[in-house]
Amino acid sequence: MTASQTPSAADELRGVGLRVTAARVALLETVRAGDHLGVEAIASGVRDRVGHVSLQAVYEGLHALTAAGLVRRIEPAGSPARFEGRVGDNHHHLVCRSCGVVADVECAVGEAPCLAPSEDHGFSIDEAEVVFWGLCPGCSTARSS
Repeated sequence: MTASQTPSAADELRGVGLRVTAARVALLETVRAGDHLGVEAIASGVRDRVGHVSLQAVYEGLHALTAAGLVRRIEPAGSPARFEGRVGDNHHHLVCRSCGVVADVECAVGEAPCLAPSEDHGFSIDEAEVVFWGLCPGCSTARSS
């Protein structure tokens, strides 16, 4: 599919049965244009696009988009929730212990769920969520200086 054939945010909202509003379109576009954004940054981006939107409306919109599978919510331990537009591919994340930056990393090995637990307890597993922790290049350089 070429860029000109990529469905618009409005088309994607309709495709999952969500009502199309300027705020929801702005919300989806802001998440996809960002990089693991927190709610405050998303709210700011939405306001830049459409004017005043309450923080409650942003939370409700993110909940609807997450439930519909259009965005993914990640919650690295000790950090507020962040949202990304990359969904459905079972990728993982790298998180810097110092500055909190988050980066995507491809599936650990093979296809989803990428990893097999030592005991599945009868679960039918379809996804593994892995967070790798360490220091990003900037923090590593600063720490060694």
